[in-house]
Amino acid sequence: MTDTAVADMSFEDAMRALEKVVSDLERGDVALEESIALYQRGAELKKHCETKLKAAEEKVAQITLGEDGAPSGLKPVEGL
Repeated sequence: MTDTAVADMSFEDAMRALEKVVSDLERGDVALEESIALYQRGAELKKHCETKLKAAEEKVAQITLGEDGAPSGLKPVEGL
């Protein structure tokens, strides 16, 4: 298991790490204490990925299109 802080990971790195955690847990040959630690890290990675994805979706939602269909700028997202 890597010691990289989840908060410092890109979305792609966190997804790869989460996939590894899931793979390790699915193998079923991990000791109980390590399984618990993997599960906790997996939960942290999942939350981080969800946060990054939500931020990206909100950024995309802010893109406004001009009359020609091309992006023309950003608009404020309501409620932020």
